[in-house]
Amino acid sequence: MSKPPYRGNEQAMSEHDDAIEKSGFHWRIMRWILWRFICNAAERVLIDRSLRNKTGGEIRWLQNDIDLFLSQVSTRTALLRPVAQLDALPNFGSRLMVELAIYTVAADRTLRDRDLDPQSARDALADIGWSVYRRQLALSSLPARLVTRDPGKRLRWSIRGLLVFPFRPVGAPGYAAEVFRKGEDIHTHFTHCPPQSFARRIADETGDPEALAGFANSWCKYDWPGADLIAADGHRGHYIRRQTLSAGDPVCDMCWAARAPRETSENNNEDGK
Repeated sequence: MSKPPYRGNEQAMSEHDDAIEKSGFHWRIMRWILWRFICNAAERVLIDRSLRNKTGGEIRWLQNDIDLFLSQVSTRTALLRPVAQLDALPNFGSRLMVELAIYTVAADRTLRDRDLDPQSARDALADIGWSVYRRQLALSSLPARLVTRDPGKRLRWSIRGLLVFPFRPVGAPGYAAEVFRKGEDIHTHFTHCPPQSFARRIADETGDPEALAGFANSWCKYDWPGADLIAADGHRGHYIRRQTLSAGDPVCDMCWAARAPRETSENNNEDGK
């Protein structure tokens, strides 16, 4: 049985490797692992998903539709990778996250080029990205969730771990952030985000603002459910952000709240009894 076209594309996926400082076998292995994650997530999401075409009709993709989509994403990714200037980024974590952003931008444009309703395409992209992000976040926060049941500690320990890798704030062109704690809450105010900068650059250079909109509709919305996943206390509302770089604000003013609003209200009611 022949392989789908996206299964044997190691050459396309490693085309730009030689231009990246210190890129070697470990980087190619990491890229291959990411691609497997993305392929599996796309198949999970798209095989059971109802999509809308541009005339409003409901369609469901067959396996060959998904295989073609992933083949096109791989081709577009190889074209975008040199534009990402991975060699200019200061550390492995920044390069890794921009690599994921390349796949996001490529998948977004590929979906929009198909006969799909724009909102249906955006929703499918967001769900594929969430499938990847949720699994990575669940794994990285697992130690904290095993050691303590306190949602505040789970959030603080997990976020501080993520600030070591991959979101280490070393300054632009890598991640830049002010990190501080207020009470039980940890705040991460990012003033530079390499994946967002890449998506914005693609939008500006190609005259395609939807490239940044697709990124914002996916990456920039994952932290709300992500915080609740880490806290794992059965409550929503562990994340607060009023500004975001993708909207043109000067900062992503993230607050990872130890107590969700409902939980805080319940605690206050109990204290007042």
